Amino acid sequence: MSRIILLADMNAFYASVTQVLEPKLQGQPLLITGNPAQRRGIVLTASYTAKAKGVKTGMTIREALIYCPEAILRPPNFPAYLQFSKKVFQILQDFSPLVEPYSIDEAFVDLTGTEGLWGPPLKAAQKIKAQIKKETQLLCSIGLGPSKVLAKMASNLQKPDGLTLLTREDLPAKLWPLPIKQLFGVGKHLESKLKNMGIRTIGDLAHFPVELLKQRFGLVGEKLFTYAHGIDTDPVDPQASEKVKSIGHRITLPRDYTEIGEIKVVLLELAEAVCRRARLKNYQGKTISLYVKGADFTRINRSTSLTEPTAYPPFIYDLALHLFKQHWSFTKPVRALGISLSNLKNCPLQPSLFTSQEKLYETIDHIKNKFGEKSLLRGSFLLNEAVFYAPENDNRSPFMVE
Repeated sequence: MSRIILLADMNAFYASVTQVLEPKLQGQPLLITGNPAQRRGIVLTASYTAKAKGVKTGMTIREALIYCPEAILRPPNFPAYLQFSKKVFQILQDFSPLVEPYSIDEAFVDLTGTEGLWGPPLKAAQKIKAQIKKETQLLCSIGLGPSKVLAKMASNLQKPDGLTLLTREDLPAKLWPLPIKQLFGVGKHLESKLKNMGIRTIGDLAHFPVELLKQRFGLVGEKLFTYAHGIDTDPVDPQASEKVKSIGHRITLPRDYTEIGEIKVVLLELAEAVCRRARLKNYQGKTISLYVKGADFTRINRSTSLTEPTAYPPFIYDLALHLFKQHWSFTKPVRALGISLSNLKNCPLQPSLFTSQEKLYETIDHIKNKFGEKSLLRGSFLLNEAVFYAPENDNRSPFMVE
């Protein structure tokens, strides 16, 4: 029996959640940006009304306001996004136990064998869309197909509020004429390399000799070839996010950062967030990786390793800062930052062996577990350059630690 895979993609998620929380913004050109009060930073998400005026994610606020002078600006509200995301995933789990979160606003669902409960695939998808709208007031685009890659591609064909079924028989007419950049798994750098080989559409890739793709790109080339033919045997795995190979976090900055003091604040925030997640899962790691993206979209990924695994921010922060100073020019503005911890070892912490610093974080974890993530913060996390708990988000805490 052919599989029935669904991909639910919440439309303009950050902006849509904000419009639900502030109904007066419904239908308005809304931009979720960094530092809206000072009108500095970039667009994280734009409502479809703003997108219709030419606004795109990643634009600076200055650029966006040229296209849409009447745009309304709001700061990001990550706690609210997580709450809505959790609710959407719970709704999807009512239709199938096989739900795999793909991002904060996307998830795969395997509906194979549920026809007796929900009817044919399109009817089931309509029920899911209706239930999500009823319980969250949010719209989503849904793609259906016999594989994860076709479900993902189908979800992108009709936005917002779309519903598209894509089968392998549809490929010549619906998928192959599309630009190669629209194929799942093809980013800007890979797009450029494929174009240099004369591959400009998905159809060009589908008819390109697979052996040459394997010679040029290895297993990635073979995988892209199968994607172009709609073939993807990967299962929908509800435990995919629990099979941890690395723990990391990336964040697009509210504006382009140029001062090392600003970079330090965000790197410390990232180190705290990554280490907190690692400790919650009883992981420690030996390899620290730094990701930096510039305002010109150049990127670097650099790694270094410790002799012993850790899950404590001071070590991670110091190494990440060292990597930044070593590999990034201070004259280049920074658009995004990320830290990840890999080479993981599952080893519950042993309080009897704690150093004074480890005892401090044991106490911090206890407080956060009991009173919430915002119950205890470093004072620097309340500065304007901070990202997770910036003052304009009004997420300040009565407790701070330095």
